[in-house]
Amino acid sequence: MKHIIVFAGTNSSTSINKQLATYASQLVDGVNATVLDLNDFDMPIYSTDKETAIGFPKQAVDFVNHLKSADGFVISLAEHNGSYATAFKNIFDWASRIEQKTFLGKPILLMATSPGARGGASVLEMASERFPRHDAKIVAEFSLPSFYDNFSEGKITNETLNKELLNKVKLLKDNL
Repeated sequence: MKHIIVFAGTNSSTSINKQLATYASQLVDGVNATVLDLNDFDMPIYSTDKETAIGFPKQAVDFVNHLKSADGFVISLAEHNGSYATAFKNIFDWASRIEQKTFLGKPILLMATSPGARGGASVLEMASERFPRHDAKIVAEFSLPSFYDNFSEGKITNETLNKELLNKVKLLKDNL
């Protein structure tokens, strides 16, 4: 059975992106999904000085090993000031030092959501540009605007947006 890794690009305990990523992963039939919490990968802020002094933190190695164990990914990125959340950026920096081809050519459903009408569009655009340089195979992208108007009780309530997500999930499933 195929295995996917699911996570939100944030360490917020109430992350709307984690809710979206978890929901999307439940729509991928016939796979085992492991939902990661970035809080389990807390480590020093990346710097070359720290890398020289301490090597790679165990949490960074563990994160990369999760990526290596997967057949694909469902990732929903939080947007902070138009960019990645600091917690994700730090993990990404450490992981890319361990494995430059961080995403290992595996299929990704890349998503973002926010309380606003743009649905994390800036961070989604940024990741769409950056991730392929780390061997990401982005097979679908999805932005959920106005999270609190379109998501309730663990699912997307807007039928049009839910159908769009189902189509994106199918693209991920077809590429696993």
